[in-house]
Amino acid sequence: MYKITVLLEHPVDPAEFESYLKNTHLPLVYEMPGVSRIELTKFEKSADGSKPEFYRMAELYFGSKSEMEETMGSPEGQATINDLQNLTASRVKIILGTVE
Repeated sequence: MYKITVLLEHPVDPAEFESYLKNTHLPLVYEMPGVSRIELTKFEKSADGSKPEFYRMAELYFGSKSEMEETMGSPEGQATINDLQNLTASRVKIILGTVE
């Protein structure tokens, strides 16, 4: 199994971010072929009680690395990638890896 992890820093306007995420960006994500599972996390606090470094995390699972590459190269995958700049002006960190 292969996974894309997307870490999003805190947005300037959380309410606007959440609205865009739910009403515009996630519908694009759910249209991508080949995604076997999607997990979304909204961080509350760090282990020491402080504000976490990141605001949200999205994890997209695929059967294999080649399935991920095919999905992300599809029109639906490209539309999702291109929409990240509309979702947030904050920094986005994307990490790829094998799930063991």
